[in-house]
Formats: sequence, C-alpha cells, structure tokens
Amino acid sequence: MPNHPSPPGALSRRTLLTGTAAAAGLGLTGCGSLAVSLSDKTVVKQWNLLAGADGAIMTDLHTRFEDEYPDVDLQATTLGWGTPFYTRVVMGASGGNGADVATAHVSRIKSLAPDTLLDPFDLKEVEDAGLDPDAFPAEIWEKCFVDGDLYAIPLDTHALVNYYNREICEQIGVLDADRTLLETQGRDAYFEILREAKAITGQYGTSLDTFGGWRQFWAWYRQADGEMSFGDGDYEMDDDKALQAIETMYMMAEEGLCPTFADGAQCAANFENGAAGFVQVGNWEITRFRAFNEAQGLDFSMAEMPDFFGNRRTQGDSHSFILPHHNQWDPEVRKATIEYVAFMLHNSFDWGAGAGHTPAYLPVTESPEYQALEPNAEYSGVVDNVQLDPDVWFSGSGARLFDESGSVFQQVYSLALNPEEALALLKERIQDLVSLPNPVD
Repeated sequence: MPNHPSPPGALSRRTLLTGTAAAAGLGLTGCGSLAVSLSDKTVVKQWNLLAGADGAIMTDLHTRFEDEYPDVDLQATTLGWGTPFYTRVVMGASGGNGADVATAHVSRIKSLAPDTLLDPFDLKEVEDAGLDPDAFPAEIWEKCFVDGDLYAIPLDTHALVNYYNREICEQIGVLDADRTLLETQGRDAYFEILREAKAITGQYGTSLDTFGGWRQFWAWYRQADGEMSFGDGDYEMDDDKALQAIETMYMMAEEGLCPTFADGAQCAANFENGAAGFVQVGNWEITRFRAFNEAQGLDFSMAEMPDFFGNRRTQGDSHSFILPHHNQWDPEVRKATIEYVAFMLHNSFDWGAGAGHTPAYLPVTESPEYQALEPNAEYSGVVDNVQLDPDVWFSGSGARLFDESGSVFQQVYSLALNPEEALALLKERIQDLVSLPNPVD
C-alpha cells in the first residue's frame, strides 16, 4: 500500500504559500512546472497519478488529443500515487506555476484548500466546451462543488466490485441464463454461496485485500445507512452499525471464507489461481484479470457489491480534473485546458472499456455501445451506489484514514482482535486524527 506522511505539525496556510513558493517553483521544474514549447503551440501542463494499466490508456488518449488539437503541446507528467502526488500539487499551486490541469480524486478536493490552492471552473466555459453540467451522476457532481464554486469535473467512478469465476459459479448454480451472477439479498444468503465456493476451491470462497479493509468496512457500514461526520474537534459514528460491519469481516475470516492475510497482489492471485471463486477488489483490476485470461484462461465476470444490508452500496471514488491555482491565467492556455478536459470526457468510452472505471459522463455510460460492453455494463449501475469517504481532510484516496483504519481491520481479518476490541481501537485512531491540524488550514 502507498505510504503516507507522519502526523503533520502546525503549518499555517500563510507559511505554506510563502515559505514553499520558491521551493515549489524550483523543485518542480523537472515535473514540467516551467515547461515551455519549442514551437508556437499552446502549452498545457497536465499532472496525473496514473502509472498502471490505466495510465497507459490515458497516454493513448493524450496522443489522440494532440492529433485532434495540433496547436496544443500537451505536456503530461505522471507523479507518485497518493501523498507524493498531492504534495506536489499543493507545492505547485502555492507558487502559482504548477500544472494547468491535474487528475485528482474527488474525495480529496476539500483537503487541497480549494479557496486558496485551486481555481474554480466557470460553468459557462464548461458548457462552451460542449459539456452538459446536468449529464453527471448527481451525488458525484455535488461533491465537486465547494461553497457554490465548481472545483472539479469528474472523469469516472471507480469502486469496490465483486468479480466471480464463472466455472465455479456454474457448479454452484448461481448464474442466470446469460451467465451473469444472480443477485442475493442479505449477508447470510451470500455467505452460503461462499461456503459452496470454498467447498469447490478447497481454500476460500472469496479473496479480499486484508490490508485494505477500509473499503469493505465503508461499503457495509454505508449499506446499513451508517453516517460519519466531523466537526469541532470531534466526530459522530454509529457504533452499532460499525460493529456490524466489523463483525462481518471477523465472521468471514473465522469461518475461512476469506484469507486471514492477503495484500493486494496475493488477493488478486488467489482469484487467478482458483483459490477463491470470488474476489472483492477495485474495478481497475479488470486489466490484470483480462491479461491472465488471455495467457492462461480465466472465465470471469464482474458485478456490483452484493446486497448485505438492504442495498448494493460500495466504497469508491472518482478521478476528476482540477485546476491548480494560477497567479494569472493565459487566456489561450485556459481555453486549451478546458478543451482538454472536455475531450477526455467525450472520449471516456475507451477509458471505461480499457481501465474498468465507469465513465462519469452519462452520455458515454448510457450509450448503446457502452451498455453492450462486457463485463463493464454488468456493474455500470455502480455509479448510483458509490459511497465516497467521509468529508474530512484526512479522508479519501491515499489519505490517513485509509491507513490508520486499515491497520485495525488487518488485525480483525487475522483474528488478532475481536470485533468489540477492533471498534474501540478504530474509534481511538479516528479521534487521534481528529485532533491533528489540517496541514494546509
């Protein structure tokens, strides 16, 4: 899992904006912050955190953009996922000479101090570029606004989903006529399927990333309508619903329905080598499983998370485009930057088809071409069920809450902590985070 910084000290926004401005300008030169074009083209500097298979797909889209916009010199830079990326974005924006556009998670927008370190989009310029503001999932679109200003435009939704081995599922008898997974209602019903899958594999029913337990916890907690809110140095959480989610983890591990220890790589490998009939991981793993299928054969498909507590909500996030703060925008650069964002959304079919992420722009997701994609269309409804992490600076993709809670849930899966002990420790860890100052506040 990505590393994150030690607890931040008391760093004022004024210190950040002045004391690091020079360092940002110099230290990021190699990242394209001072990049210039050797021709008369308009330079657009793009930063992203996509180094995997989805990064290759984004690179292909960038090539297509440059072919369609020959007067634009798109200079894209990939930075380290998580903390390294967001630190660079903050430093570049503090000096006003970082990227023109960056790819960021919607869950991290507020932690980037949008009123200071980001520039808002103007709805008119978005519409002029051919994007319809009404053509996005409402819940994700609303998260892109802060104090009435639009600070992000979502590219996709990506979420915890349920992969299944069709051959094993056929033996269990849980596929319908078109070989898609039958829906179940309730935790007990799904556990029974996992028991049958375990009997066939001889090892597990499902594979999970036991180091990434926050994703499972948040999915099951939100399925039960659990809320988590923060303010005034304190927070509110429904202990009964949190305990229910943790008990689900413990019960699954105790019965041997999932591994007691599996990092991300082992989690996926368990599914590939037939040690598990199911695996609950992010939709981005589709590229790995497709490659394995081509090389060695793996008849798999994907569905939304199963209904444990009354619905199919799941933990997820959204890659989006943000505008790091500029001391002064060049009108031509600004125009080309917005055209780039619009191009990426209009052409996000390939992003979804290849990377597994579900395009956020509804004209793409709802198109007949996308709805004919397999297995993408089977889990396309996830856009209505994605639950972003709690709204607080230490939450979201690549943030502290994921790591701190993950170390607790890892001990649940390993059966080192019972659910009651884990809940008490989780609350202690969250309170510790609440007591820390926001480093950019």
